Amino acid sequence: MAAPTLGSSPQYQADVRRYLDLKVLRLAQRHLVLRQFSQKVRIPENEGLTYTATRFNYLILPYAPLNEGVPPVGQAPTISQVTGVALQWGDRANLTDIADMTPVHRVVEQATRLLRLQVPQTYERNLFNQVTSGTQVNFVNEKGSRANLTSTDLLDPTTVNRTVSNLKTLGAPMFNGPQEENVQKDIEEGPRKSIANPITHEHYVAVAHPIPLNDFADNSTVQLAWSYSDINKLYINEVGQWRGMHFCESNLVPHWSGLTQSAGTPGSAGTLNNGAYVIQVTGSDTQLQYESQIYQVSNAITTSAGAGAGSISVTLPSNSNYTYSVYISQVGAAFPINLALSASGPTVGPYAGQAVQLPAGATVILTGIGLFQVPPAAPQNTVTVFPTYVFGEDAFAAIELAQLTWHRLLEADKSDPLNQLRIIGWKGWDGAVILNQQFMARIESSASNTGQFT
Repeated sequence: MAAPTLGSSPQYQADVRRYLDLKVLRLAQRHLVLRQFSQKVRIPENEGLTYTATRFNYLILPYAPLNEGVPPVGQAPTISQVTGVALQWGDRANLTDIADMTPVHRVVEQATRLLRLQVPQTYERNLFNQVTSGTQVNFVNEKGSRANLTSTDLLDPTTVNRTVSNLKTLGAPMFNGPQEENVQKDIEEGPRKSIANPITHEHYVAVAHPIPLNDFADNSTVQLAWSYSDINKLYINEVGQWRGMHFCESNLVPHWSGLTQSAGTPGSAGTLNNGAYVIQVTGSDTQLQYESQIYQVSNAITTSAGAGAGSISVTLPSNSNYTYSVYISQVGAAFPINLALSASGPTVGPYAGQAVQLPAGATVILTGIGLFQVPPAAPQNTVTVFPTYVFGEDAFAAIELAQLTWHRLLEADKSDPLNQLRIIGWKGWDGAVILNQQFMARIESSASNTGQFT
């Protein structure tokens, strides 16, 4: 029998000191790349919250030559406008004086560090949510919709080429491409000599998750091309070039997984009218708050409690890594376009009373039809779909109203007379707008990698 060593025998445990390293461990890295491709817009103070951009549209080209002595009818220039709103975002860390004074690590400093990491990630997440609303989409293998994608519809060069050629056809301006004033000079003075420089050549930019990019890199056609290429790094997290496209990867790119529907049971505790409704549950991860778990639309649920008295009860999925939202249709409709109302949702803020941020495994009562909001389209069951965002120059803008401010409340006041609380927080204005839908597109594909280690 081996002799016990000091510290391993129970009688010595009270005399063993625990060594606590003063250095804190690193956090998982987040790749922030999207904002570098946006226009940066600052709304001046006292000019409201809404940013409006105006475009003067092309004049129609003349159909026929002029008749001698007869002036043309002429055209009135037309404009198109897009608007975006700067919204106020912020968060805070709440500590006590004891939490500040007793730990070995300086908790106030660590809380400040975590908040400083939170700010750019929040802005990046918001920007991804905005560009996901782009209307130009190519589905791999021309499947036509997210619901038609299968587990074998991987990101491939054919779909990338199709997307690039579509953008070129629409005239989406390329990064390092000719500017409007230079095109005019070429007409008036003759074309300038082009310089074949691999670092400044014309190109579009794609931002994608590492998982579908791995499938793209495994494609035999791409492997052969990249084995002979000299890849120049122009942007943060750039991984390669393909047919006039620079690929950058980011692990903040959202994705959507299709799951089996959640059923509902009619009741009499709400304000729904008699009739058939469908509901849809979505799950948002508890860290980035992306709606990434998309459950199928339910079968029809018929309420018959009387006009304005119906409700629907639904038991939410039990995955504690997610909070849940529930959408509901108008009576008789096949798809939900509104959040449901529920007393189980937030009690304050812009989503007060809505069926959002609901805890896993809870049974909630849906009492009515809430805010207009369309849920993400659901992929097939067990299929996860990843977007690859493709941009030309000036496709979207990031909007700011005022500079970020920091607030450190560390002293006593009337609400905290004994100075027992420490609050560190930030506040900023952030918004985004797609400047031209034709200057950007989204490729949707599945992936061979589930993202799990086995």
